[in-house]
Amino acid sequence: MSNHNLSRDEAATRSALITTHSYDVTLDVRDAEDPAVSGYPSTSTITFSAQPGSATFLDFIHGGVDSVVLNGKELDLGTAVDRDRIILEGLTAENTVTVTGTALYSRSGEGMHRFVDPADGQCYLYTQYEPADSRRVFANFEQPDLKAEFTFHVFAPAGWKVASNGVQDACTAVPDDTAVARWDFATTKRMSTYITTVLAGPYFMATDQWEATFDDGTRLDVPLALYCRASLADFFDTDELFRLTKSGLAFFNELFDYPYPWGKYDQAFVPEYNLGAMENPGLVTFTEKYVYASRATDAQYQARANTLMHEMAHMWFGDLVTMNWWDDLWLKESFADYMGTLGVDRATDWDTAWVNFASKRKAWAYVQDQLPTTHPIVADIPDLEAAKQNFDGITYAKGASVLKQLVAYVGFDAFIAGSRQYFRDNEFGNTSLQDLLQALSTASGRDLGGWARQWLQTSGISTIQADIVDDEGVLGAVTLQQDAVDPLTGHQELRPHRLRLGLYDADASGNLVRSESIEIDVAGPSTLVPELNGKRRPALLLVNDDDLSYAKVRLDPGSEKTVRTLLDKITDPMARALCWTALWDSARDGATPAVQYVAAVEQFAPSETGIGVLLNVLGNASIAIERYVPAPARSGVRNDFLAVVAAQLKAAAPGSDQQLAWARTLADVSRHGDSELTLVRGILDGSNVIDGLAVDAELRWSFWQALSAQGQATRADLDRELEADKTASGREGHALASAAIPDASVKAAAWDSAVNSTGLSNEILSATIAGFATAPRTLLEPYEEPYFDCLERVWAERSMEIAGRIVRGLFPGAQDLSEGMQPADHPVLARTDDWLQGHADAPRALRRIIIEQRSHLLRSLTAQAARG
Repeated sequence: MSNHNLSRDEAATRSALITTHSYDVTLDVRDAEDPAVSGYPSTSTITFSAQPGSATFLDFIHGGVDSVVLNGKELDLGTAVDRDRIILEGLTAENTVTVTGTALYSRSGEGMHRFVDPADGQCYLYTQYEPADSRRVFANFEQPDLKAEFTFHVFAPAGWKVASNGVQDACTAVPDDTAVARWDFATTKRMSTYITTVLAGPYFMATDQWEATFDDGTRLDVPLALYCRASLADFFDTDELFRLTKSGLAFFNELFDYPYPWGKYDQAFVPEYNLGAMENPGLVTFTEKYVYASRATDAQYQARANTLMHEMAHMWFGDLVTMNWWDDLWLKESFADYMGTLGVDRATDWDTAWVNFASKRKAWAYVQDQLPTTHPIVADIPDLEAAKQNFDGITYAKGASVLKQLVAYVGFDAFIAGSRQYFRDNEFGNTSLQDLLQALSTASGRDLGGWARQWLQTSGISTIQADIVDDEGVLGAVTLQQDAVDPLTGHQELRPHRLRLGLYDADASGNLVRSESIEIDVAGPSTLVPELNGKRRPALLLVNDDDLSYAKVRLDPGSEKTVRTLLDKITDPMARALCWTALWDSARDGATPAVQYVAAVEQFAPSETGIGVLLNVLGNASIAIERYVPAPARSGVRNDFLAVVAAQLKAAAPGSDQQLAWARTLADVSRHGDSELTLVRGILDGSNVIDGLAVDAELRWSFWQALSAQGQATRADLDRELEADKTASGREGHALASAAIPDASVKAAAWDSAVNSTGLSNEILSATIAGFATAPRTLLEPYEEPYFDCLERVWAERSMEIAGRIVRGLFPGAQDLSEGMQPADHPVLARTDDWLQGHADAPRALRRIIIEQRSHLLRSLTAQAARG
């Protein structure tokens, strides 16, 4: 096993031997602006207890170790340094170790990421560690249950802004170099290594304050700060972000009845970020894609608010109380995902938070839970590579969905009371599933062991459908059928569901409205609904109305007919979103032809008022056309869809979110079809003006990417556009458009840059891969065999983040089903199976990606085979 990949057993052995107390870390990034300097001095002094006479190791992924001093004795580096581990032997009851070495700047978003802003040439640094990359910055015991207090010191250019988890205690000039200053930060409370952080650079900074007085008279003063790159300052809506932050702090402090424990609350929006955000106590980091330099929809602003609330909830769930090991990652991510949506729903002006959760977040979980690599919410995580792969739709969205069900089961007040006790009992400590269940069981008076086994410790998704017997429009027996095969075991896992059945009929104006609803507990393979016997059959019987449970719903034939003819007449946004989801699931599963889903989007999307739902269904239609519609029909279906898109773009209210959604869809689908390129070109050059449409940088690049992919843009065209947009997002847009040019030499160069070179940063790599993959199959077919040949080399040579992007992004998943061919017989599936069988000993995380990509391909081929 590579030293990069710490195992759970190794971590358990180490935590049984030692107890960490404190870290004192000094980082010297004064030379970061010099691109020739690849690393920076890092010194880490750690105090810890140990079993006398025992031995253990530190983690440090480095560019060289200069010295290791253990309890006053300098160790022999030849024996103490074992690649990325530092061996500590002959420990005493109390120990101090100091490691001095060189840490390396990153372009992968892991560790200390260094970014040079193409807009002004300025250098920016930030750290990102989850799950285990603080060891790329300073020597430490890299596992979540070895918490400690941290004190950071940073040497950096004097004109920079520098921040860390703790408040700034001092900033002093360096006597022998006036261009450099030293920042000293206050010691933190006990936390895990992966949520420590440092930010440094010429960042724009705004400040504010949040104050609260509690019922017992206790006062809480929380300094607030916001950071972004200087070139984005004009677009940084700090007033709105501070407003949301204060609303969130007020909500969570009252809800959790535990005062915010981390002193200050800074939020930094940083470039080339691998995640949406990261919950570092006192200094949360976000992707700067949340700083909207181009026009953004209300759904995007709501999604940003959701992320802000998600990370804030982590200050309690995850930071104050942390899982022992990554098996219980859900203890923080599932709760934060649930609490993020709850925060938007209760602490902001948006009233569609749970609709968007049902439409987008749960859809992510449904996709993940149908893969052969799905896993229980409480997962088996044997090592760090597995942990990296489990930041997925199960851990986040399925876990949040199940928690929503748990709240309904035990009651909201009991759920919150149990959470409060959980914080008090485990503050600044580590926990596992049983600790939480004990707190919730005590608060609710319910034994949650059975619930946990059925929902947290099994895999897969239940599919529920109403089987209806009627007599001339009068309901007889109505039975809810549940199918719930666990993909890992092949066994039925028939979970209990608390469902609401909605009965919808037309009102006097012709709208479909809910006339009645019935709540029922579903258990076992079939559940009779006696309450419906003798009632008039509704036009639509909506199973799981109001989205109370986590389940995939199949519409009964009568209800499906209603939805496919009257979807736009459903006035309730949640009910409409659930019907959209049912249609999409049916198309993805190959139960109905994908062309029917595209037809539904063409017919009903123009009247969809929920912008988040509209963006989802338009994106789904694009996927359906390119992956699920049979190849012989694809061009015609795409052209018809593009005609609708173009018409709706022109008809949409000027300046509306809907107009922007149709414009983005025009660009996206036009990467694959040329029927509306005249319109695309006209919007770009100004000869076709769409009233109210802001043709800003982001939209311009998406149009250029469409033209480029269709061979109607040259490299010179793209270079001129980049000259006018010398920004980070412009550079990404240019990289994608350049790699999308349908020319064999362009594809060869893009492949070489992605696979054989290390010169691309994380975001430029992803843009290059996306552009490469936007091509006719004839241009990509020559790379199918090289793809399988390079997999193990890429995984061995590149970091987990970069290797994952390459392996996932370059998989040859855009394939067509030939006439008369069975989906399982496709040659790319056969080649994938050959690789998996011949590489049984390949790293589990690598195999997982390949298995998942194979599953996605099989699904698309199966959908292509569907017949109406």
